[in-house]
Order: sequence, then structure tokens, then C-alpha cells
Amino acid sequence: MKHQIRDIALSASGIMKIEWVKKNMPLLQRLEDEFVKTKPFAGKKITVSVHLEAKTARLALLLAAGGAEVCVTGSNSLSTQDDVAAGLVASGISVFAWYDATPEEYNRHIEMSLEFAPDLIIDDGGDLINLLHTKRQDLMVNVIGGCEETTTGIIRLKAMEAEGLLKFPMMAVNNAYCKYLFDNRYGTGQSVWDGINRTTNLIVAGKDVVVVGYGWCGKGIAMRAKGLGASVIVCEIDPVKAAEAVMDGYKVMPMSEAAKRGDIFVTVTGCSDVITKEHFAVMKDGVLLSNAGHFNCEVSVTDLVAVATEIKDFRQNIKGYKMPQGHWVFLLAEGKLVNLASGDGHPAEIMDMSFAIQALSAEYVAKHGKDLKNQVIDIPADIDKRVAMMKLDAWGIAIDKLTPAQEKYLSSWNE
Repeated sequence: MKHQIRDIALSASGIMKIEWVKKNMPLLQRLEDEFVKTKPFAGKKITVSVHLEAKTARLALLLAAGGAEVCVTGSNSLSTQDDVAAGLVASGISVFAWYDATPEEYNRHIEMSLEFAPDLIIDDGGDLINLLHTKRQDLMVNVIGGCEETTTGIIRLKAMEAEGLLKFPMMAVNNAYCKYLFDNRYGTGQSVWDGINRTTNLIVAGKDVVVVGYGWCGKGIAMRAKGLGASVIVCEIDPVKAAEAVMDGYKVMPMSEAAKRGDIFVTVTGCSDVITKEHFAVMKDGVLLSNAGHFNCEVSVTDLVAVATEIKDFRQNIKGYKMPQGHWVFLLAEGKLVNLASGDGHPAEIMDMSFAIQALSAEYVAKHGKDLKNQVIDIPADIDKRVAMMKLDAWGIAIDKLTPAQEKYLSSWNE
């Protein structure tokens, strides 16, 4: 077994973390009980590039229980937890990742994970896909297909599909109801504030929080900020989402205005250069800037560095930039994903649903991938419903069923 991690001696701590989330991810345990018997991935190799922390480790071990040979790498240099990486290696999984990797190290780890020659890939943001379709097309020879975890990754896949460049089918896991309605909204909503609060040790109540982007992640972040006592401002480019934010009780305004009012900023757009030098110039002294979109380009670090008269580390994962006007702005986690770079990511119970979708989608690709077109594939409705029913069952909750007469009524036009 090949691996490249910081220190295998950290494995005991990592195994403890994995065991903790295992106790709080009952859906994956049910799937493991099933996969141990059915072995849906027997003879298959799977490369996983997802934020390398304990929940991802649990997914990797589930895939291995299903008969796969598994290789894991990170999808963000600051979200990899070295003890979890060591715990996975100790559990028989190949790992190429470590915390705070340089861009060169990060890219090399991605490449090494693909030199594993996978049949299936599970990606988070599209870095595996990008490398396979650019510099290392030779490594896609065995690839049947894969799954994509995030909004950003699916945007990139859709662009490739539109240009006819996508070379194998990819399941749009992020677009499953049991992913975005729960992971994006409740998972991001809680974990972003976990990360911000842990990093800053400051109060949220009474502050003006600016949420940039009102998709499902933005909705969750705004909802939790409101619950913590903040006044919430939303910035949007979509008139429908902006109208929704107004009716949800938030103020809506352009970034040029919000920049003057905000105390805490959270970008979650998937776009670049959302907060730039003209915004930094008019901000209050001491504002906190953070990002919950996939890449660290939403808050322009380039502009911060270019205009700052002084740059100083104030606390772990808090870097201050003094503006020419005399005020300081503080960037959390280098503008990378604040909930993972400064925290442990989404709660285990949330990722239990998302990774159940991932595992069942991977099983679907393993069975049907050779018959699917080279495009972005929606998650079959029966997978979504199965995960929802498994979750309700884990909670001990029963729901009603239609009677035959009701089914007839709902399917008729002349009743």
C-alpha cells in the first residue's frame, strides 16, 4: 500500500475521530451491512478527492467494505486533518495528502491518487476531473465514471459537457434533494458559524452579517446568522433569489453598499472577485472576511496583498491587512473554506445523508456506467427517496402512505 502523509504516528487520534463519526452516521452503517454481503465494488479501484476529515474517512472505509481498493486525497490543502489521514492508512487505505500542502504538493497528491488507475472517482470541486482531462488523460483509461459532490464542481462539469469535452459520465450528487436541501442548507449553515466562532472567539449577536450569494448554502448561513442574533444583509445577482431573501426577512443591497455596513462577510457564490479592493477601502475597521464557496477567489486575496500597507497574523487562521485609509480588515483561513479550513466541516449526521447518496451513486455507476452517456447525470429518484426513508427510519419516524384509491385519484384527470 502506497501513501504520502505527514506522520503515521498520528493514527490513534485519527482512528478515534473516525470511530466517533461512525457512531453518528447510521445510514452508512446500514449500507456497510449491505455492501459487505453484496460487494458492489469487487475488483474496482476508487479514488476519492473530498475534504479529508473523519466523515470522508468513514465513506472511504464503506467503499472498501463494498470490495473496492480505495485511494484518498484531499480537495483543499487546509481541510486535510493529518491524524485522520494517518488513521486511514492504518486502516488499509492509500492516502496522498497532508495539511497545509503547497500548491505544488497539493497538485502532486491529486496526481498520485490518479496514478492509482481508478475505475471510479468521487470528486469535490473538480480537481480530479480537471487533471484527467488536461495533463493526465492517460490516467483515465480505466475510468467508468464518477460522482461530483459540490455546486462548483457541477458548474465545471456542465461547462465541459456543453463543449463536448467530458469523457465519461458523472453523477450530480450535489443536485440530489437529500444533498442540497440538507447538506448545503443545514450543514453549511451550522459549520460556517462553527468555523467562524471557533477561529475568532467573537460574538455574532448584534452584528451586521453580509451573506454574498443566496443559493441553498447562502440560505443556511443567513438563517443561522439570524438565529445567532445578527442583522443579515444579502447580496445577489439573481432577482428571484433577491426577492426570496427580502421575503425571508433580510435586507438586500449591492456589495458597494453592504461593504460599508457589514461586520462579518461570508461569500458563497462559486464566482471570483466578489469582494475586491474598492470594497475593502470603504469597510469598517476590524471587519471579518470569510469564504464558504469552494475556491479561495471570492474574496480577492490578490487585491488585499496589493493594497495593504501592513500584513500581520493576529491569531491562527486570522490574517490582518491594514488598508491605506488606516483601518484593518481580517481574512479568515486564507479565504479558503472557513467551515473546513477553520473547523471540522459539516456535522456527521448531515454527511451521513450526503455520503449515503455518494455511495449509492457510486454503486449505480459501477453497475450502469458503461451504458451511460458522457454527461452530467441526475441522481435517480429512487436513490433520493431511499436515503430519505433511511434517515426517517433512523430517527424512528413513520409517515403515511397513499391508499389505492388516493393513488387513482392523483393519477386521474376526471375524478
